[in-house]
Amino acid sequence: QVQLVESGGGLVQPGGSLRLSCAASGFTLDYYAIGWFRQAPGKERERVSCISSSDDYTYYADSVKGRFTISRDNAKNTVYLEMNSLKPVDTAVYYCARSAVFCGIADREYDYWGQGTQVTVSL
Repeated sequence: QVQLVESGGGLVQPGGSLRLSCAASGFTLDYYAIGWFRQAPGKERERVSCISSSDDYTYYADSVKGRFTISRDNAKNTVYLEMNSLKPVDTAVYYCARSAVFCGIADREYDYWGQGTQVTVSL
């Protein structure tokens, strides 16, 4: 069955870095865009980044532009989110999700979601 599994979260100090991974199984990753989202306590889910199926388009929210980098390795069925210069406001549960419609803007354009990985940025 289709599965997306995030990993790589944890506790990091402000200014630090983490690399999240989204491991895909049960489908051919090449044909899908993958988005990264995050949700902080008491806040709505936010689209952070997305990479197209053909790897020729990427999206970043203004809040992470210049600090986060999304990439994909279809041979390893994995999408990555490299996060640098982390700030306390980046604290959230991070999710990856699959979209068959380019890099969709709305949550409903993503049909499968991972279970999430916690990122905490704190001293």
